[in-house]
Amino acid sequence: MQAAPSPHSQSPTERRQLARLAGACYLLIIVFGVTGQLLLRGPLIDYTNAAATAANLLAEQSAWRLSIAGDLLMHSLDIVVMIALFHLLSPVNRTLACMALIANVIQTAIAGANKLTLIMPLLLLDSASPAEVKAVATEVMQWIHLHDYGFGIALIFFGLACLAYGWLLFHSAEFPKFIGVLMALAGCAYLLNSVTLLLAPALSGLVFPVLVLSFIGELTFTLWLLIKGTRT
Repeated sequence: MQAAPSPHSQSPTERRQLARLAGACYLLIIVFGVTGQLLLRGPLIDYTNAAATAANLLAEQSAWRLSIAGDLLMHSLDIVVMIALFHLLSPVNRTLACMALIANVIQTAIAGANKLTLIMPLLLLDSASPAEVKAVATEVMQWIHLHDYGFGIALIFFGLACLAYGWLLFHSAEFPKFIGVLMALAGCAYLLNSVTLLLAPALSGLVFPVLVLSFIGELTFTLWLLIKGTRT
């Protein structure tokens, strides 16, 4: 059986194509993530009013289900990106690239399994009579909060992956150093936000805006992969 080519044996053209494939998938991940969380689910959730949230879910079940499907597709695209980044960055430091890959896999596994906490509110509401909707509204909101915590835990591992990617990108001759710095800052932002959510949730609202750094870093890296590919 013929062995698969190592990253070192790939031609510059093949590596640019791999980078652009990663960029295209990464861009779709960002689009699906923003659409699912902010445009589809976000308007339905009122954290100050469980009854209103339950009523919104009943009225817009299709949007809620579509957001879950988009998230699962996003996590599927994660697999393509993480494998591509491993091939692109393992020549810099194979051990650290393996660590980044493992952290990324753990993040994706947790995030994928976490979608069950979004399905549970639908099951609760589907089995409730119209008179029982208000009674289960609090439990519905608890499952939504559980999803937020699960997402935060997943992002701890992604933050670690981003730190590793940042180091690898900074030391790679195929990418500009500022991309590595931005990805490292993205990792720090994810870690700060998630640790605050777990240890000091009362402060999470104040810390949440730091995720703008994550968005800037990931979007910049995505556009570089998609437009430039690699330098060599």
